[in-house]
Amino acid sequence: MDLNKYETMDPVMLMSIVNMKIRDEFGDLDALVKYYDIDKDKLVARLAGAGFDYLPDAKQFR
Repeated sequence: MDLNKYETMDPVMLMSIVNMKIRDEFGDLDALVKYYDIDKDKLVARLAGAGFDYLPDAKQFR
């Protein structure tokens, strides 16, 4: 799944994909945004706008 289109993706689907990729491929949000060259603040804001907060200790959005 190409996360470079995160700004137009359904936020629930986006949250699910991001959490899966962090868990299975990257280990943390910083590695994911670096790999996809995504603005971390914009991604976090996009998901926060849908009611999801990033929990660094859990390494996932909830």
